Amino acid sequence: MNTLDPRSALVLDTHELGRRAGAMFKKSLTVGAPEDLGDDVIGIQSGSDITLNIRCESVIEGVLVSGDVVGQATGECSRCLDPIAFDVTVEIQELYEYEESENDDEEALKLEGDYLDLEPVVRDALVLSLPLAPLCNDECLGLCSECGIRLSEAPDHQHESVDSRWQALKGLLDEKKEG
Repeated sequence: MNTLDPRSALVLDTHELGRRAGAMFKKSLTVGAPEDLGDDVIGIQSGSDITLNIRCESVIEGVLVSGDVVGQATGECSRCLDPIAFDVTVEIQELYEYEESENDDEEALKLEGDYLDLEPVVRDALVLSLPLAPLCNDECLGLCSECGIRLSEAPDHQHESVDSRWQALKGLLDEKKEG
């Protein structure tokens, strides 16, 4: 029983390979990005264009899919919170095994009839390539934790901080200077 929707943009029909080892086709397609490609800081917007240039090759065990995926990540700098955007290009390579495969690996991807779903492979590759703490540039100094001023605009910026436990002694010192 097929549970994949053949009309889905990331579901491919491999019927033309005919289970002949060595048969191959190439495909380039641009599709809308699925939801949840990233986190609150950086990600690929749902519905934005991602481009796939893939090669599907029939092998004895199933269909080997390889190629690259390109999308645009958007988010904010983790130091200064400025908006950022950059292109993400990742390589993918995954074996989709035939349904009747004897492999007991629960993680193995399987063909459903002649169809394969690229979404989990694309999702894993793109999300894992995103930086954990994206920066607008390598020299970004971020924001002052006290007042929020952009430190790149005021590199000598600092606040006088006195430990509250020493405040009474500071008062005594000030009295001595005045007297």
